[in-house]
Amino acid sequence: MTLGQLVQQAAERLQAAGVHFGHGTTNAFDEAAWLVLWRLGLPLHALDEAAAQALTPEQVAQVETLVEERISTRRPAAYLTGEAWLQGVPFFVDERVIVPRSLIAEPLADGGFDAWLGPHTQRVLDLCTGNGSLAVLAAMAWPEVMVDAADLSADALAVAAKNVARHGLQDRISLHQGDGLAAVAGRHYDLVLCNPPYVNSTSMDALPPEYRAEPALALAGGADGMDFIRHLLADLPRFLNPEGVLVLEVGHELAHFEAAFPCLPYVGLATSAGDEQVLLISAGDLPQNENP
Repeated sequence: MTLGQLVQQAAERLQAAGVHFGHGTTNAFDEAAWLVLWRLGLPLHALDEAAAQALTPEQVAQVETLVEERISTRRPAAYLTGEAWLQGVPFFVDERVIVPRSLIAEPLADGGFDAWLGPHTQRVLDLCTGNGSLAVLAAMAWPEVMVDAADLSADALAVAAKNVARHGLQDRISLHQGDGLAAVAGRHYDLVLCNPPYVNSTSMDALPPEYRAEPALALAGGADGMDFIRHLLADLPRFLNPEGVLVLEVGHELAHFEAAFPCLPYVGLATSAGDEQVLLISAGDLPQNENP
């Protein structure tokens, strides 16, 4: 059997088993290619050149065992391989963090909110940092800024520390543990990035097993998904500099966001999922915007 044939066979098994995609891939073939190439120790870009490679029975058996684990456990492939990518940058992941997939990474990488930044942008906060991926991408995008990365979960920050070290950014990214903005009390920022827990309770109950394998703490946002965001917007004026901005992911919860904050102006940032899932809010538009 060739590598290409094994990928196709694995894709058919994944499809037939009804596994859910969305943690780095969107379809059975791409997920199968990821698992096969990783298991065989080949680069993920090597599929075309390696497709005709003949495999030993032992190699086939190793891949089949991995595919069976993906099917039987419904754990995301990233947890099985210990690695995921965001904007082409590799990150270590395990069950202590959700698999990195924040749409904030797109406008961050392509300059989608650069018009709101400038020489004044010196301090950036990645709130709810998880595995640290947005903090790392921010530090890569803007070499002149200092980045704080905060999370309630000490376990998540342990993973983030691995990724900060992996990309050699220990001198520019600081990690802070605590509940929301309390983790960085007394600090002020020019840009806050936040991919918070925002999934409403009805949607949480309907999540596929792959998402249930992730820490609920990083997903569940209460009845309408806005619990964390309410606290964030109430506290943020004390942390955001006058020219600062918040870039906030709300996913599919825009209707709940607008119901909770009917008078709050925002700009929808363009992403591959549309312009209603990542919002930009200026400091001057926040209610009771008073910096000490």
